[in-house]
Amino acid sequence: MESEKRYLQVYEQVREDIINGRYPVGGKLPPKRVMAEAMGMSVITIEHAYELLSEEGYIVPRQKSGYFVSFDDSDIYVGVEKNNSPAKYSTSYGASAKDNNKQHKSKKNEPVFSYSIYAKTVRKVLSEYDEYIMQKSPKNGLIELRNAIAGYLLRSRRLKVSPDQIVIGAGAEYLYGLIVQTFGRDFSYGVESPSYQKIAKVYEAGGARLTMLRLGKDGIESDELWNSGVKLLHITPYRSFPSGVTASASKKREYLKWSRKNDGYIIEDDFESEFTPSRKPEETIFSLDEEGRVIYVNTFTRTIGSYVRCAYMVLPTGLIDTFAGKTGFYECPVPTLDQLVIASLMESGDFERHINKVRRFNRNIY
Repeated sequence: MESEKRYLQVYEQVREDIINGRYPVGGKLPPKRVMAEAMGMSVITIEHAYELLSEEGYIVPRQKSGYFVSFDDSDIYVGVEKNNSPAKYSTSYGASAKDNNKQHKSKKNEPVFSYSIYAKTVRKVLSEYDEYIMQKSPKNGLIELRNAIAGYLLRSRRLKVSPDQIVIGAGAEYLYGLIVQTFGRDFSYGVESPSYQKIAKVYEAGGARLTMLRLGKDGIESDELWNSGVKLLHITPYRSFPSGVTASASKKREYLKWSRKNDGYIIEDDFESEFTPSRKPEETIFSLDEEGRVIYVNTFTRTIGSYVRCAYMVLPTGLIDTFAGKTGFYECPVPTLDQLVIASLMESGDFERHINKVRRFNRNIY
């Protein structure tokens, strides 16, 4: 555990140095041995930290040359690689047949949530809550589940949010519909192309004006993004389906810069990111947002199972009243029993133990 904290400390320190320009774009990081001596840590610890920075797109390795900074937070984005800057590659885009076979094998043999644990938890909830399970859920979801989600996000994603920011819904598609109700049909909505087909269909069914934005190797192409005229951007930064594109650290900050300069909002669809093979959870755009322009959406369909029709979104505090005013008449469609079961799984640690088990499995596959 102590060694884990050490390489995360190195990762965070070097990441801040890169973001603040102490290591410029295209610049070379100190060799692992030099960095280890300077920080009083082992070479293995530095190597793990460099691997994390590479996975998230802050640096790129060059064979026999070392690691070079690829993070670029400049004001000008032109949709092509800048001169003298190392190219940024997604770890999953354009994968070889061998890599695709590994991904298929991973999905096929990936550990599933334990039936016995789920059944035991259902029995426990039925026993402990008695007739409370027959009561109607509050509109935004039970406080028990919203508290459990807030605690989980703080522990696992370093997201400090209030239960009042959390809205429970019967699947992500239901929440997308509420978003359209909140922002209205006059907004122009941007969606990745290609993307999971249901995303566009839900927005179109709600009467939203939709623009499909072409994906590049690390996210939406810059020229597409800045010239689109959209006001609300729906993105899946972690391994967008079906392309497998993962947004780099630079691209995530570009999305935020776009939202600030265009008075826009971002829907961060964080589906499946808990199962990253990385040694640390994925960096969320919500955690980088300082102006309240990101709505975070996630679902239990992937982490627990498709039989769990429950998802949640986290609103910026500035949107809570607007959301309540526009959609406050909707009832929460997730049964009280289901919400209490999920809350119990999260509070008992069974939920996170399953996620850690899958992540260990995925590290062996990848």
